[in-house]
Amino acid sequence: MTATVERPLVDPATPDGELLRRYHEEGDVESRQILIERHIGLVRRLAQRYAHKGEALEDLTQVGCMGLIKAIDRFDGKYGVGLSTYAGPNILGEIKRHFRDKGWAMRVPRDVQELNVKLSRVVDELTVRLGRSPNVEELASATLSTTEQVVEALESSRAYTAISLSEPSDDDDDSPSPLDALGAVEEGYGRTEERHLLRQGLDVLPERERAILHMRFFEGLTQSEIAQRSGISQMHVSRLIRQSLDRVRDELDTGAATAA
Repeated sequence: MTATVERPLVDPATPDGELLRRYHEEGDVESRQILIERHIGLVRRLAQRYAHKGEALEDLTQVGCMGLIKAIDRFDGKYGVGLSTYAGPNILGEIKRHFRDKGWAMRVPRDVQELNVKLSRVVDELTVRLGRSPNVEELASATLSTTEQVVEALESSRAYTAISLSEPSDDDDDSPSPLDALGAVEEGYGRTEERHLLRQGLDVLPERERAILHMRFFEGLTQSEIAQRSGISQMHVSRLIRQSLDRVRDELDTGAATAA
């Protein structure tokens, strides 16, 4: 009978091995601090990818550090990878959770995204010029859009935060995403976060509402096209989309609160 030899918790021969051993076996918090300082560059590199999403780099680095600390606390030599490889998904997970807690994300049609960018600028300009908040007709005129398009864009912007966490930064289109940079990240991290979240929420909707949201946000159809395909009015489509988005958002918020 051959005796089973268990692998040690950490391998002292690896670059971080001795520090990990001291921390896990002796409770040496100074060793953990050294590990944090040694790998802070990895945290900063991953956080840098998301700094253009409206968050300060230093804030995102602090968020990512929470993932690094969790990785150090949970690390086990049985994983067969180094600390930096193991820490990557943990760091990304903390950053994703940070954005998810601020609002849920989904794929938004390109035309709506572009109009939202225009509206964010025009609303401020007209508010200063008029001394009050502009109405829909004024926004439509200023952006050379129809009132229907403006209403649709405003509904979209209030319902969700369009953040694609799997894409590289806007100023470096050729660079790999953080997910691509970590070749050892397990299968599943590469899925688009916003699509996964939306599919989770769609499960709570009746079949018709689920189909309408799918046409709008996965097929990219306009409200008028959805109305024609569904045999209902455009106004009815708009109301169903708004109500369905509110319900999906509430479901995701409830799920996030339960997980916390």
